[in-house]
Amino acid sequence: MSVGRRYRLILLGSDEIALPAFKAILAMPSVEVVGVYTQPDRPAGRGQEIRSNPIAAWAKEVGLTLFQPEKLSAVDVQMLAGLNVDLGVVMAYGQILKEEFLAAARLGFINFHGSLLPALRGATPVEGALALNLKTTGISLQQVVRKLDAGPIHASAELTTAPQEGRVALRERLGALAADLAKDSLPKILAGESQPVPQDETRVTYTRRLNRQDAAIDFNVSANEIRGRVLALEGWPGSTFEWKGLVIKVGAAVAEGEPVSAVAGTVLSADRDGLRIACAGDICRITALQRPGGKMLPVADFLGGCAIPVGAVIKSVPMPPLVGPQPFPKVI
Repeated sequence: MSVGRRYRLILLGSDEIALPAFKAILAMPSVEVVGVYTQPDRPAGRGQEIRSNPIAAWAKEVGLTLFQPEKLSAVDVQMLAGLNVDLGVVMAYGQILKEEFLAAARLGFINFHGSLLPALRGATPVEGALALNLKTTGISLQQVVRKLDAGPIHASAELTTAPQEGRVALRERLGALAADLAKDSLPKILAGESQPVPQDETRVTYTRRLNRQDAAIDFNVSANEIRGRVLALEGWPGSTFEWKGLVIKVGAAVAEGEPVSAVAGTVLSADRDGLRIACAGDICRITALQRPGGKMLPVADFLGGCAIPVGAVIKSVPMPPLVGPQPFPKVI
């Protein structure tokens, strides 16, 4: 990297997972962040108050120029060209970048993606890794091209998922990993010393956006698959089953290796150790439950106010896959 030169960067992100990397980039003495692109302020919370996302709030706090278009347009292309940007850095932005926008930065755009590409391309790589019970995942730093997460890889870093680690904790660790990757790799990219490597297209898998229907649990799958699904959907939309007209939310689940021949969904025991439910050949032990409008409680406390008797059969609902070998159809 040239001594004394400051490279002009623009950052694009809308999700909290990008904050550690963006903060690390802003702190680099050879970098000048000339603007931040993020999603517009939107209604949030029970009161539906208009709020800034974490990236917008941070940009305002540190005094960076902020751009929040509903959709990128020719105006943004002209603006970007006028800023003489050397490089664009993207992480969890939420909009597709068109060719003319990508071409407006001298070195193009790079993207931090929350998986070890080519696995888990798409919108929900963190959730996909958890749903598949992957033991390792990571961050890939790729050159952006006009095909979903298909650009060549500049660098990557991996981590081992922790037992019973859910989406919130894994996202936090991946965000920190992205910051380390930025410190190590960005100077080489800016100096033209990084030669990105094409992805192996024979190993590609895809993720998709989540929806409310993903919450329902199907006990006709293995307990390990249910466990991964609960961890992946932590927060929203969560994992739920219906009992006597109530939609019960599952807070934690453990896969037990003990074989069982009971009908899937059958409650085998219900006590302070958990709600043990028959699955496809084994047992899922649920240890935390929540009623609508209530708090997440240990099973023993929950059952004190909402009994689920041994022998009851909880209805299963098919669970559409979160990961597949082909891109998922767009939901209109």
